[in-house]
Amino acid sequence: MKNKLYHELTDEELISRILQDHQTDLYEILFRRYQKKVMDKCYSLLKNRIQANEFTEDILSKVYEKLSTFGRRSSFSSWLYTITYNHCIDYLREKKYLHYPDWNRQNEIPEIIDNPQEDLPDINYENLSIILDLIHPEEKAMLMMKYHDDLTMKEVAASLRISVDAAKMRLKRARTRVFYLYKKKFLDNKKH
Repeated sequence: MKNKLYHELTDEELISRILQDHQTDLYEILFRRYQKKVMDKCYSLLKNRIQANEFTEDILSKVYEKLSTFGRRSSFSSWLYTITYNHCIDYLREKKYLHYPDWNRQNEIPEIIDNPQEDLPDINYENLSIILDLIHPEEKAMLMMKYHDDLTMKEVAASLRISVDAAKMRLKRARTRVFYLYKKKFLDNKKH
């Protein structure tokens, strides 16, 4: 019965018990709660199941070690996802040599007015996933952080180690690129 009660605790309550009461075995509940979500985020950026699994283990171990630094300025999940994206992006920057400014210059898109009110007709998840795999991993991560995980621009910027203004500019560019590529690949082809 006691174990069931622990599973009903919020993330923050679990963290308090882990840190203040030294009930370190409770981290397993957080681990199980977030393992698949972290794995999915890693896989979406790395596109390698084995590597995503290894990264998930590394990230969740790192989070356990840094649990005392969790400042509660955001939710535990936001803090965890920021660490997850950071870990993956750092790897991609170092190992895959994905330098965003260089990539952006090589993958120019026409100037398009970014109009968030304008909806894409016939948008579907499969097509959107295809487009998200065509853009730079940093842009994909930004879009996921902002629109999937509801991170603030400050959290997004901190995760990418850039200013909030730079993050806003890159997010706008990422939205524009997705809109442009989606329209070009799936909508313009329907007209012909």
